[in-house]
Amino acid sequence: MIEVHNITKRYGNITAIDRVTFSVAKGEVLAFLGPNGAGKTTTMRILTCFMPATEGTARVAGFNCADQPMDVKRRIGYVPETPPVYQEFTVSEYLTFVGNLRGMTGKALTSGIEQSIEKLALGDVRHRLIGNLSRGYRQRVGLAQAVLHDPPVLILDEPTVGLDPKQIIEIRELIKSLAGSHSVILSTHILPEATAVCQRVVIISGGRIVAEDTPDQLSARLRHSEKISVTIKNPPDDCLAKLQTIPGILHVFSAQPTGTFLLECALGQDKRDEIARFVIANQWGLLELRTISMTLEDVFLQLTRHEEGVSDPVQSVVEHTGAAQETTL
Repeated sequence: MIEVHNITKRYGNITAIDRVTFSVAKGEVLAFLGPNGAGKTTTMRILTCFMPATEGTARVAGFNCADQPMDVKRRIGYVPETPPVYQEFTVSEYLTFVGNLRGMTGKALTSGIEQSIEKLALGDVRHRLIGNLSRGYRQRVGLAQAVLHDPPVLILDEPTVGLDPKQIIEIRELIKSLAGSHSVILSTHILPEATAVCQRVVIISGGRIVAEDTPDQLSARLRHSEKISVTIKNPPDDCLAKLQTIPGILHVFSAQPTGTFLLECALGQDKRDEIARFVIANQWGLLELRTISMTLEDVFLQLTRHEEGVSDPVQSVVEHTGAAQETTL
């Protein structure tokens, strides 16, 4: 449904994106991740025909973004980070205006408005001025205009910015409900959001794609060892050194909170039984024992730090132990 091949965008001597290549299948939800200035917005602007690429090709629903922009625009719904809403309109007036711009009339327009209002839970504010709505509601109105014409492709740039927790859950459920019938590119800085709604992740850094896969596969590819967290009630002063003597343990690190240690062993080995017996035999008081998996945040930080020349995968896991997925013994 979306095919991007070697697109490059230059501004004079500055290269914003460099030979970016990826694809989105029909019905797939793709997370597009990257630090500020990585090239996410530039890529999205090329896909929405806001600007042409300097080199390379981008196609949406079979149409070339550079040569057939109107055909592309008819088949996409786009929500930039700041929703394109006119505050002097009511919600219904604005959706009618957008529908008319898209050539929708009669029953098709009425049906599209009603369905988008229902999907985004805008019924209570449909007759209110957009300028008098909260930022969360304005964000919903921006999403409503994007799905108004039921496009096969949705491009969403930070769609949950400004929403409260309940609204965020509702928008995530909406995005997941669109999977299968729509192809969605979701740009977000909220990494758990990408994990919650996306089947695949593209990470861009410095204008180049540095990774593309499912979150689980990215974690598996970057994980070079097994990591186990143990929390001890009464650790002795030399606890770290003693834990290091357990057979099969490669490294031991102190973590937060106090009394928690991160133990690293070879990939494919599970040393929880040995660690538990060791702590209990020494009567230190075993409070918790769990495996640590790399979260999408860990993957993201490791890849982008590597691009910047400061990668430290073990320290990344130590720093983000509290956010890691866990399996308690």
